[in-house]
Amino acid sequence: MKKVTKVSRDKVKSFDFAKKPHTPGFLFPVAREIISKPVLNGRNFKLTKTNMESVDGPYLMLVTHSSMIDFMVMTVAVQPYRANNVMTLEGFNTYTEPLMRSLGVLGTRKYVSDLNLIKNIRYCIEKLKNPFVLFPEARYSLDGCTSYIPESTAKLVRMLRVPVVVLRIHGNFVTQPQWNKIDKGNHIEAEMIQIITPQECKKLSVPEIDARIKEAFQYDDFKWQYEKKIKIDHPKRAEGLHALLYKCPACQTEGETYSEGTKLWCGHCGKEWEMDEYGRMHALEGETEFPHIPDWSNWERECVRKEIEEGTYYFEDTVMVDTLPGSLKFYHQGEGKLIQTPTETRVECNYHGEAYTLTRSAMNLESMHIEYDYLGRGDCVDISIPDDSFWCYLSKRDAITKISFATEEMHLLAVRKAEEAKAAAEKAAEEK
Repeated sequence: MKKVTKVSRDKVKSFDFAKKPHTPGFLFPVAREIISKPVLNGRNFKLTKTNMESVDGPYLMLVTHSSMIDFMVMTVAVQPYRANNVMTLEGFNTYTEPLMRSLGVLGTRKYVSDLNLIKNIRYCIEKLKNPFVLFPEARYSLDGCTSYIPESTAKLVRMLRVPVVVLRIHGNFVTQPQWNKIDKGNHIEAEMIQIITPQECKKLSVPEIDARIKEAFQYDDFKWQYEKKIKIDHPKRAEGLHALLYKCPACQTEGETYSEGTKLWCGHCGKEWEMDEYGRMHALEGETEFPHIPDWSNWERECVRKEIEEGTYYFEDTVMVDTLPGSLKFYHQGEGKLIQTPTETRVECNYHGEAYTLTRSAMNLESMHIEYDYLGRGDCVDISIPDDSFWCYLSKRDAITKISFATEEMHLLAVRKAEEAKAAAEKAAEEK
C-alpha cells in the first residue's frame, strides 16, 4: 500500500500562478516541425480556414478538446506564430514546470476562480502580442461531442476585445477516446473559423457571445466518422466502452456492463452489442436501442438528471486521496470518502495529518475533471480549491462518468433555481 506523505502543510511548495509568462521559446517551432507536422501528415491531416483574412495580430483561439493530438493541431494551426496556452497542473507535473514555462504555457486548476489566469491571458495578448489558445471545455470529451462550456468564456471574450477564432477538430476522439487509449492512427481534419470580430466583442452582450461560441462548438465525432465513412477496423476498438456506457438500456442496471475486443455486454441480463468499423452499435439479438453511441450516453445523462431533480441521487465511495498543490509532486493523504448529493460534492479525508473536509456546492462547481485509469492507477476525479487539487481514486467501478454527468446537472439545476428565485423576488417587488 502506498505510504502517506508525511510533511507539514506549511512546508508544501505551492504553484506561482502570478508569475508572468513569456513568448514561447525556440522549442515551440521545433516541436511543430519535428513532432506535430510528421504525426499529422501521417494521418492525411487537412486544415480549412474560414473568415480568417481579417485576423491580423493577437487573437483568442478556442479549441475543441478530445485528446493530446489537439495540441499538435493547435501548433500547426497558429503558424507562423507561437501561441501561449493554458494547462492544468498535472500537465506541469508530467512534463516539468521549466519545460512548460519555456513553451509559454500558463498553469491553472480546473473549475476554480483564477484572477491570475485572467491577468496573464491579457498580458499575453496585450503585451506579448501573441495568439492565446484556450480549451474552454476544460477536459477531454467523454463521448466525442461538445462538453460543458461555462459562460465565463464569453465574459473573457467581452473583456479582451480581440478576434475570436474557433478550432474545431474531427477524428481526434474516435482515434483515441479516453476510455480506450489505443491510438488507431486514423484521419484527422480541422476547421479554423473566426466567429467574432473585435468590433462585435464591443457590441454583443455576454449571452449573445456565449450563444455564438456554443453554436460554433457543436461537434459529434462519431457522426463525423459515420458520415465520412472513416473505417476503424482495430480489433480492440470497443474495449473500455463500458466505462462510458455504464448503464444497460435493456434492463436498466448500472455498473455491470463489460467490453472486450469489438463487443459490449451486460453482465446482469446478458444482452450483447457489437461496435462496427464505423462506430455504430448493433445488438446481437433483439432491438438495438442506441446505434449512435452519444445517444446512449445522452440517455444516461437524462436518467441522472431525473434522479437529481427528484432528489434521489446519492453517491458515496471510499477513495484514496492524493493532492497536488504545485507542479513538483503529488502528496498521498491516504483513505477518504467521496460523497455527492444533489446539492454538493464533498471529500472527507486526512490532509497533511489533520482531519479535513472539502465541500463544493452545486452552484460553484460547474463541471468535474475525471480520468479513466489515470496513469494505470484507476479511475479518479480531480476536485480543486484555490491552493490545492484533490485527486480521488475510486474503489467502485465505472462510476466516474455518472459523477461527471451529475456534477453538471446539479450545477444547471442550482443555476435555474437561483434564476427562478430571483425572478420571483423581482416580480413580488414590482407588485408591492
